[in-house]
Amino acid sequence: MPEHKLTSLERAIDRAANRVLDGAPAHGVRAVLVECAVFVLKQAWACIFGFLLLVVLVAARLWYPEDAMLARNDALTIAAVVIQILLLVFKLETGRELWVILLFHITGTVMELFKTDVGSWAYEGEGVLRIGAVPLFSGFMYAAVGSYMVRVYRLHDLRFSRYPARWLTTVIAALIYVNFFSHHFIVDLRWVLLVLVILVWLRTQMHFRVYRVTRRAPLLAVFAGVAAFIWIAENIATWAGAWLYPHQADGWELVSPQKFIAWFLLMIISVVLVTWVYPPREPAAVERVPQ
Repeated sequence: MPEHKLTSLERAIDRAANRVLDGAPAHGVRAVLVECAVFVLKQAWACIFGFLLLVVLVAARLWYPEDAMLARNDALTIAAVVIQILLLVFKLETGRELWVILLFHITGTVMELFKTDVGSWAYEGEGVLRIGAVPLFSGFMYAAVGSYMVRVYRLHDLRFSRYPARWLTTVIAALIYVNFFSHHFIVDLRWVLLVLVILVWLRTQMHFRVYRVTRRAPLLAVFAGVAAFIWIAENIATWAGAWLYPHQADGWELVSPQKFIAWFLLMIISVVLVTWVYPPREPAAVERVPQ
C-alpha cells in the first residue's frame, strides 16, 4: 500500500515484509497461501490495541491478587493508558487517529454511564478511577474498536464502491446511537434501524488490498463479520469479569446472541465516525499525498 499512509514503524515493517515476499509466486496455491497469510497478519496488526487489552483482562482474572492495594479496575485503567501511550511512542498510531479513538472513548463512556444506571450491565464496585459506577477502563474497550477501524483502513487501503452519502449515513448513525438510550423509555426501533441500514448499504462493496491482489466484499457482510468477532471478544471479557450482564450475576453464561445485533448497529456508528476522518474513496480515485 502507499507508504505515506503508514506510520514510520509500519513503513519499516512493510519494507522488510516486502523483501521477504518479493520471491512469492504470482499464481498457484503458494500465491493464494501468501495472500491469506498477509491478510491474517494485517488483521492481527490492526487488532493490536484490542488484543493487548484482552490479554490484560484475562491476565487480571487469572493472576491479579485479591488482596492487592491497587484495585483491579484501577490496574486495568492504568494498563490501558500505558498501552495507548506505547502505541503513540512507538509510532503505531498517528495523532490524527488518536482524535478518532478519543471520540470513540467519549461516545462509549457516555453510553456506559447510562446503561449501568438502568441496569443493562454492571461492573465491580472496586477502585477510584471511575465516573459513577463506570470504571475508566471501559471507555478503552470502545477505543479498541476505534483503533481497529482506523488501522485497518490504512493497512488495507480501503476503497468503497457505491458508498451512500455521508450526511445520510451520519443521520442513521445518530438515530442508532439515540435508540441505545431511548428504547428504555419508548418503543425500541433497532429492527427498523437494521432494515434501514440494510437498504442504505446493500449495494456498497468494500475493496481491500492484501498484498498483490485487491479483493472486494459486500460491506454489510464485513460489518457482520466484525460484529461476530467483537461478540466473541465480549464473551471472553465477561468471563474475565470486566463486566457482567444480569443473567451472568449467579455465574458466567454465554452472552446473548441478541447482542450481535447491538454490535452490528454499533459498527455502523464506528464506520461513520471513521469516514469523517478518512472519507470513503472510489476504487479508481486518484491517490493524493498529504502536503
